[in-house]
Amino acid sequence: MRRALVTGATGLVGSYIVERLHADGWSVRALVRDAARASWLQPLGAELFVGDVLDAGAFTRAAASCDVIFHCAAAILPERAEWESYRATNLDGTQNAIAAARAVGARLLHVSSVAVYGGATRYRDTPTDESVELPPLPETAFYARSKRESEAMVLEAHQRGEIWACAVRPDVIYGKRDRQFVPRIGKVIARGFFPLLDGGRSTLAIVHAGNVADGAVRAVGTDIAGGKAYNLANDYDVTVREFVRLAAQGLGRRVVLVPVPMILAKTVFKLMTILIGVARRGAALSQAGGAVAFVSRSNPFSSDRARRELGWAPPVRPEVGIPEAFRSWAEQRA
Repeated sequence: MRRALVTGATGLVGSYIVERLHADGWSVRALVRDAARASWLQPLGAELFVGDVLDAGAFTRAAASCDVIFHCAAAILPERAEWESYRATNLDGTQNAIAAARAVGARLLHVSSVAVYGGATRYRDTPTDESVELPPLPETAFYARSKRESEAMVLEAHQRGEIWACAVRPDVIYGKRDRQFVPRIGKVIARGFFPLLDGGRSTLAIVHAGNVADGAVRAVGTDIAGGKAYNLANDYDVTVREFVRLAAQGLGRRVVLVPVPMILAKTVFKLMTILIGVARRGAALSQAGGAVAFVSRSNPFSSDRARRELGWAPPVRPEVGIPEAFRSWAEQRA
């Protein structure tokens, strides 16, 4: 029986990887900071190991006898929106993942992000794939910088021959247990209306967590994936209008779609950028203007390499995954 260590197992992708591995017959260990708060992982098939990704010794002990480390732990929106809050978890934690993989001889799968491509430059005349040269990032793009640097650390360790490693780059992830994207959209839809830009015809840059888990598990079992990064960024094309319809179905709500002129949307988000820039999570939320592109411009990414080289065939369809995600959120909220 193969054994895996999963960090960030209480998060969205990490918990789906735990479920997937257990279903595939793996022995799964989860590195968690609080066993009591992570006890819900045990029915999903995880053995809990108490420790922290910032504790190199605990990380290596947790990885003992493991064939693969799935490194999903990351700071996405920390309480303090400053570089150090991202650097500690996303860089130091990844350095410890590399050291643990090297010490126990495990393969390392690093969950990166399409954030490495930057903001506006991802929208090109041709799909943004793994061959695109990564542009400079703004100083305040803390999350994107930390994900790019941590991914580079992992792939460079592979190139030096220290470990076998690869990375996957999801875009906006949704699914059951989502604590970010689904709750934000759900709170709007629950009011019975949803603002629609450009008729809601654009395809969203979203991917189901179960499909990310599928790609990650396939990657560590594919020798040629070593040293590479794979976009897992467009499992199925879902328009904004269709997403809202399926989300409303999951919530059991009738939703009125309210057309919003593009010029008004841009003005509102520009104002939000100015106002939110001084808020508690300013560095992350000050990029709110990017939300206009997210809902009005089609998914710019290509995941063809993952389909071609990994045989990635996303098992969770949006007609199932989207209603399920919002239904689950509503039940937890209740």
